[in-house]
Amino acid sequence: MVWDFARSTRWIVRHVLVVVLVVVMVNLGFWQLRRLDEKQAYKSLVEAREQQAALPVEDVVPIEADVDADAVDDVLYRRVTATGRYLAEDTVVVENRTYNGASGGWVLTPLDLGDGTAVVVNRGFIGFDAEGRIVAPDPPTSEVRVEGLLFPSQERGSFGPRDPEEGDLAVLARVDLERIAQQVQPRLYPAYVQLVESDPDEPAPAEGSASLVALGPPEPSEGPHLAYAVQWFIFSTIAAGGYVLLLRKVAQDEAKARAQASS
Repeated sequence: MVWDFARSTRWIVRHVLVVVLVVVMVNLGFWQLRRLDEKQAYKSLVEAREQQAALPVEDVVPIEADVDADAVDDVLYRRVTATGRYLAEDTVVVENRTYNGASGGWVLTPLDLGDGTAVVVNRGFIGFDAEGRIVAPDPPTSEVRVEGLLFPSQERGSFGPRDPEEGDLAVLARVDLERIAQQVQPRLYPAYVQLVESDPDEPAPAEGSASLVALGPPEPSEGPHLAYAVQWFIFSTIAAGGYVLLLRKVAQDEAKARAQASS
């Protein structure tokens, strides 16, 4: 076989492109494996902390901690209880949320614990009403006992809408506890409670209004990352192996052409 062609400028460019393609696909495969590790770690963490006994939120979360403090991270997804009265006037809706394929928002209401502190409760998901609006229903007016899981305050990433820095907001882009604290009188705990149970229950929705659905415990999934990783590794193998076969075929054709020319 003749391999001189493989050293030409045109083929060197092709070699480089194929190498870059294979390296990219291999790295995408390893990135999917890292995402799988993250999902597995999150699933194990949530499942382990869900099994711990429910304790009063004031015994679990340090009120003086920042939202991103290690002391808060150490108790996330723990099951907690809280007793108090909802501050209905401080309810906010986090828009652009989905639940079982439906679009709507999360209803967040601070629960006043009666000692100068409050914890934000994600009371659940609500869809659009008959008029196409997201209207947060009023919470129970009596003292309530809630039980749920602790979740972290959310931050804006590189992209996404920004909430106004001033004013009292009725709608938020995310569960930003520091922003909510600006418009709530009691001091807020640096984590919020995703509601699982409430005593008494939420009031029944008015006619024409959407129902409020408690989100309950998270159901972490490992996702399809392993399958995606395998696909990327297969693609990279096909690309590398196919290119070698292509080079071999071209070399054979070059050898045949030279043999015919010399005969």
